[in-house]
Amino acid sequence: MLSRYTPPEFATLWSSTTRYTTWLAVELAACEAMEEADLVPGGTASAIRAQQLTLQPVRIEEIEKTVKHDVIAFLTHVEELAGPQARWLHRGMTSSDVLDTSLAVLLVEASRLLEVRLEALCQALSRRADEHRHTPMLGRSHGIAAEPLTFGIVLAGHLAEMRRCLARLRAARDEIAVGKIAGAVGTYAHLDPSIEERALAALGLRPETVSTQVVARDRHAAFFSTLAIVAAGVERFATNVRHWQRSEVGEAEERFTVGQKGSSAMPHKRNPILSENLCGLSRLVRAAVVPALEDVALWHERDISHSSVERAIAPDATSLLGFMLERATSIVEGLVVYPEAMQRNLDRVGELFFSEAVMLALVSTGLPRQSAYELVQRSAMRAIHGEGRFRDLLGADPDVSRRLSSDALGRCFDLAHALAHADAIIDRALKT
Repeated sequence: MLSRYTPPEFATLWSSTTRYTTWLAVELAACEAMEEADLVPGGTASAIRAQQLTLQPVRIEEIEKTVKHDVIAFLTHVEELAGPQARWLHRGMTSSDVLDTSLAVLLVEASRLLEVRLEALCQALSRRADEHRHTPMLGRSHGIAAEPLTFGIVLAGHLAEMRRCLARLRAARDEIAVGKIAGAVGTYAHLDPSIEERALAALGLRPETVSTQVVARDRHAAFFSTLAIVAAGVERFATNVRHWQRSEVGEAEERFTVGQKGSSAMPHKRNPILSENLCGLSRLVRAAVVPALEDVALWHERDISHSSVERAIAPDATSLLGFMLERATSIVEGLVVYPEAMQRNLDRVGELFFSEAVMLALVSTGLPRQSAYELVQRSAMRAIHGEGRFRDLLGADPDVSRRLSSDALGRCFDLAHALAHADAIIDRALKT
């Protein structure tokens, strides 16, 4: 975890203190369930809670240097602090009961933090899409001028994508909200499924359907894949910002604040550095997917090849995505839009984006589609080569004028007609 890209809440969530506190919460939840089953003396968990133990990560790590086992080091430290009553903790349990269950607790909380940020991004996109629902701009395919749309439609597309991401994140959180307190190889040899169910319910989790010694890692692979999809959606928006801010385009740009500098060498520069940063961070979030997928195939009932991977990707991927969502929201909120530049770019194309309307008008006269296509393309290519204005070239073409009157041809060059359904598209995105 790099502090530069880690929001404070994520730094706290993935700290050693939170990790060990969560382990203790798992142990105490299991202990209380065992008390109800008369496996340990009643009041054990409450007595330990009453001591309000202050776990010391440094001490746990010191013990681990000797015992070479993190959970044993943790339990040893708890015994140091809590005294004889701590001997009842971990009865019939294995380390993965603590590790996998606590990881689920932490990932669920990380999901909640991400959801709050993703909702904020959706709200920002919603506001800006509504604001620019009638701001015409040039649509592009392959980076080349296509038909017109509005900036609101473009932002509504990003909004719809982020809302799908929000639904995926919620589904991934539900799938990852699973723990296990089933003992070695998951057979409840010294426990009972009812104990597991009660303990996990107290932690807001469900039991793994069939655990081995670990919770199945396909759940984690799905979770990290979801984070990657969210990051990819943020990157798609950031890539568009980078294009809009190009000197040759100039349709929108990141807010440039007072005192900000764009280049150490060129004082005129205003670079899309925030969007470029998001594109880079997206690569790191996606980098968690392959290791998570490779963690699925563990040996038999368990090995620990997944452990080192998750220690890195869980805090890194969630924290980076949290940072990305915050930054993306600030970019959307502060995005400076230049409608006049959008209009200039529309004008530069010389109305070529009405070519389909002309083709369809010719088809409606009875001309075969491919023949109509060739007629329109003929004038379009001449216009692109500077031989005249597209509309004038069409009007002067006897094969076109024979079928379309001047008025009929003029009706094809109607921006309002081309954008007639902008409100419906945007409203559909806002209401989803």
